[in-house]
Amino acid sequence: MRVDIVSIFPEYFAPLDLSLIGKARANGRLRLAVHDLRSWTHDVHRTVDDTPYGGGPGMVMRPEPWGEALDALAPDELSPDGHTLPRLLVPSPAGVPFTQAMAHELAAESHLLFACGRYEGIDQRVLDHAATRMRVTEVSLGDYVLFGGEVAVLVILEAVTRLLPGVLGNAGSLDEESHAHGLLEAPMYTKPATWRGHEVPEVLRSGDHGRIARWRRDEALSRTATRRPDMMAALPPESLDKRDRAALDRGGFSSPPGDVAK
Repeated sequence: MRVDIVSIFPEYFAPLDLSLIGKARANGRLRLAVHDLRSWTHDVHRTVDDTPYGGGPGMVMRPEPWGEALDALAPDELSPDGHTLPRLLVPSPAGVPFTQAMAHELAAESHLLFACGRYEGIDQRVLDHAATRMRVTEVSLGDYVLFGGEVAVLVILEAVTRLLPGVLGNAGSLDEESHAHGLLEAPMYTKPATWRGHEVPEVLRSGDHGRIARWRRDEALSRTATRRPDMMAALPPESLDKRDRAALDRGGFSSPPGDVAK
């Protein structure tokens, strides 16, 4: 996968040389480049912002440097290797929510281009013009506001990169983690069996893989119902069997209405 990031703070992305993302870059699974938006300014002050039309507080990022940056990184003509236009992602509190499902969707892309806004955001005409020649998605991490898009890009890239083939040492871990099947993950434990008076649940030390799987499923259901009732309500009713519904009943939770899975 190719990734380009445009920001006025390129130093923000030093962590992308660390851990598994750093390894993915080193082995070529992730071709990532960070670009300074000010490289596309032409005045002595390298200006990227101005006051908003219509008045109001704050500053808005000017369209000219952004337009030149996108022209350079996503030219209309194909590159010599036949590379197509990227998908432009713009972190914004006004964007669509970022989810694990979107992470999977983005992991299937060949080229992602991130535009990191600051201040009151990027002049809307930049996104409108870009949308005439490439796919543009404004993305929100949640119902809150950050100083800029850089933190969001780090989060999105970590979620996406770990889904790329060969990045995780044990790809099977993707099947059991939170949000993989619409549920939060069950609690995890390791050695020692007893620590400061707290013991690992007996079932996890039993060696009975059937019981362990059932316990983890029940814990995932209980944890999701307690912490994320919105996720529980969104579960397809047919995804819950009689044992699932019994586990929810024992915990005092109501099951989503609908047919029971066989």
